[in-house]
Amino acid sequence: MLPIIVSVFDNAMSIKVVALDADDTLWVNESYFRKTEEAFCQLLEGYASMHNLERELVRTELDNLPLYGYGVKGFMLSMIESATRISAGTVSAETIDKIIELGKKLLNEPIELLDGVEEVLRSLQGKYRLVVATKGDLLDQERKLKKSGLSHYFHHIEIMSEKDDANYLKLIRHLDIKPEELLMVGNSLKSDVVPVLNIGGHAVHVPYHITWVHEQINHTIEHENFRVVERIDQILAFL
Repeated sequence: MLPIIVSVFDNAMSIKVVALDADDTLWVNESYFRKTEEAFCQLLEGYASMHNLERELVRTELDNLPLYGYGVKGFMLSMIESATRISAGTVSAETIDKIIELGKKLLNEPIELLDGVEEVLRSLQGKYRLVVATKGDLLDQERKLKKSGLSHYFHHIEIMSEKDDANYLKLIRHLDIKPEELLMVGNSLKSDVVPVLNIGGHAVHVPYHITWVHEQINHTIEHENFRVVERIDQILAFL
């Protein structure tokens, strides 16, 4: 069930740092994962229905998060594990090779900036310290940021193993600011909004049309430091 989101955010802000999520906030990400998931299911369609294959892969991904963390490499290992389990160990070496190729292709997908991103960064640069606050595989996220051509806009890059209260508190200590001086902008309510509000910061939700199941919440958010916009460039109206 999708959350009911209430946008208030009427209080004055004393923002010094604007932090932005990367995947599906600055550039396209989840769409590529979904495309890869479909290709994986097509490879294994002789063993189970598409629905069961998708469900098994998601379950394996979630089970492996504590071991592998977020990112393409963990996803690739979860695809291989799922294929082995679903086939009862009979999956061919050729199919495993194809799964590995799917993972490599995912790692090399082009960086497609979302509409309005560069306009927002140009407008905010110099007014605020701009920060990338994202999670995932360090090497992969660094590669994507370099390929995006956006690195020069940012004062600091923070790649977290998990976007939770503790890691956001570490970030504000590193930046030497108070929680209320941070504004986080991102597509995930679970990762970009809830923990930032928990520590006293401000958050803006910019929904993306696809949300990974692990990033979904099912409760209403009502908070004076919270706002929802349809497009990222709409944050310029209040910054």
